[in-house]
Amino acid sequence: MATLADVARRAGVSPATASRVINGSSKPVADKLRERVLRAVAELRYVPNAHAQLLARPQRSVVGVVVHDVSDPYFAELTRGLQRVATDHGRLVIICNSYRDPERELEYVEMLRAQQVAAIVLAGSGYHDVTFTARLAEKLAAYQVTGGRVAVVGRHEHPGDAVMPANTDGGRLLGAELLRQGHTRIGVVAGPRVLTTITDRLDGLRAALADGGHPLPEERIRYADFDRDGGARAAGELLDAVPGLTALVALNDSMAVGALTLLRARDVPVPGRVSVVGFDDMPVAADVTPALTTVRLPLVELGARAMTLALGPAADRSRVEVLPATLVVRDSLGPAPA
Repeated sequence: MATLADVARRAGVSPATASRVINGSSKPVADKLRERVLRAVAELRYVPNAHAQLLARPQRSVVGVVVHDVSDPYFAELTRGLQRVATDHGRLVIICNSYRDPERELEYVEMLRAQQVAAIVLAGSGYHDVTFTARLAEKLAAYQVTGGRVAVVGRHEHPGDAVMPANTDGGRLLGAELLRQGHTRIGVVAGPRVLTTITDRLDGLRAALADGGHPLPEERIRYADFDRDGGARAAGELLDAVPGLTALVALNDSMAVGALTLLRARDVPVPGRVSVVGFDDMPVAADVTPALTTVRLPLVELGARAMTLALGPAADRSRVEVLPATLVVRDSLGPAPA
């Protein structure tokens, strides 16, 4: 069985440097040296002494959660589930807001590694960014080598267990219902193009519309910030650029609320002239006027399941759980005008 000294010799570094990399020390290590140590760990199949690590890690009662924005209702609901399970396990939760900044996400993972937390949960969408994904995967792999656990919510290309909302199925449900109501001139108020969540929801919607004989042209999609203001701006651009739209699909409820605000400001009746649908079923969806038709995701359960996997017994391979989406039809959706 390989030892720390073996890893150090293979990597051509001192045992102290190898230990800092393997144990997630806060002391800086040059990227090239870190890569050599991690390569040696993989080649030698080095497994750290769990007992020694336990003695050296007084902060294993803490778990770290990286979210895109805890003020966003989506992440507030996820966090409720995450914290509930962590509390049941006697763990303290550190919440880190990345504000959809990949560099900040990398920094938080490094900081949590240095704090030697018991688990890291990434509770936000993955990114279509090969370089970022590779860098984050490397950091998470190094953290796991030291006994840390990783779980993600959503579609990511990283090591660890995953709990995924059925985003593509939800997009299909929306598309099928819009066609059933007679809508064929549909615009999409989308979030940032770089997020895997947007890709998955849009793919499902596109597939349903194409199956119904009404493919979605690119000119009817606008990408914007994933919030109320982004929704209002994208909705306005669509209405100006594509006359005659009868429905707007917003890929989260905050953007849908922004679209409703824009339509109200322009005196456009909803759903009389334009129907609006959202995604997620935030609490506000039932309170706005008209009440919002949307896809319901079990957000609290998603968070709870992710934390359960992170704190439960380890498995031989990464586990993936998919939680279902359901359509909730309310007053913001009506038949397409004649």
